[in-house]
Amino acid sequence: MIYKFRVILDAEEDVFRDIEIEGNNSLEDLHNSISQAFGFDGTEMASFYMSNENWEQGEEIALFDMSEGGNEVRLMSETPIEELLDEDNRNLIYVYDFLSMWTFFVELADIAEKEDGAAYPNLMFAHGQLPDSPPEKNFEIENLAEGGEDEENISFDIDDYDEFDFDENWN
Repeated sequence: MIYKFRVILDAEEDVFRDIEIEGNNSLEDLHNSISQAFGFDGTEMASFYMSNENWEQGEEIALFDMSEGGNEVRLMSETPIEELLDEDNRNLIYVYDFLSMWTFFVELADIAEKEDGAAYPNLMFAHGQLPDSPPEKNFEIENLAEGGEDEENISFDIDDYDEFDFDENWN
């Protein structure tokens, strides 16, 4: 079976690629297809994360096992696409280059029969240009007041140390 994906950059501008790949291919093959489709050289660390329809991050499937101790990590090379995704489980989050945090929403659009003479994986459609740098993320934290009744949203720039109450040169 052929799995057809729309891979969308988490940004304000519309930047996406439509990719089709055989279901028995591994997530590493999908990773390679995505990195090539967006013009990455494929040398950076990356992970897929299981996701629900609300795009909440779940289990990690890593490119390499970087865990310490007895923590088992699921690997892309050992995970066939068809083992994870179907009509009910359609979403993955893909993060490429953990220093830059290029983040993509990977949505299964269709499962179809293989076409005779077609080569897979296949970049079916490309829309938008990848920006020079990844979109900045605005992290929000919900803070409960002492009584636990009032909620307050706090936004902060993680690169602005002046707003934090600590000495960055503590050691």
